[in-house]
Amino acid sequence: MNIILATGNRHKKRELSQIISSHDFLLPDDIGISFHHEETADTFLGNSLGKAQALFAACGKPVLADDSGLVIPALHGGEPGIYSARYGSEESGHNLSDTERNLYLLQNMRSISDRSAFFVCCMAFMLDEYRVFTIQETFHGKIISKMQGTGGFGYDPIFYIPELGKTAAQLSESEKNSISHRGKAGMRMAALIQELL
Repeated sequence: MNIILATGNRHKKRELSQIISSHDFLLPDDIGISFHHEETADTFLGNSLGKAQALFAACGKPVLADDSGLVIPALHGGEPGIYSARYGSEESGHNLSDTERNLYLLQNMRSISDRSAFFVCCMAFMLDEYRVFTIQETFHGKIISKMQGTGGFGYDPIFYIPELGKTAAQLSESEKNSISHRGKAGMRMAALIQELL
């Protein structure tokens, strides 16, 4: 089955194509749709559903939306949370690169001793207007004080997994996909899609 992803992020497409390998994923651009959805909800679930509904309305094909982010309980409101992809951009006046965003976060955590953190991934799969399925998963670790590793993307270089002694950016793609928030949500979604079909 062809599934349209409610994102322009090719990193997400690559990860999901590996996790849910029994289906083909396309980005909106791949089918000639210019897609942007303003994330105005206050939860990962709300944003994921909003993206799925908006893209389904535009293409009328099965869609999968993913809203994910990093939650740090010791920061105000669990920042960066649902604002993970644009964290620090408003303050700096421009869209930060992954490296700039990591440095901004580390600066905000310089005096914080509780470094526990977790990623959240909420997926919404829409087969038609009234058939919508959601799954949400987490991936726990802690924030280290400097970036390590060159793999992955986003906050991976500062997200440390104590049991493995590595950051998410030091994991192989298959290691990361087997334990990450997106990997766990994707595996559950793959099983659900198989059952539905």
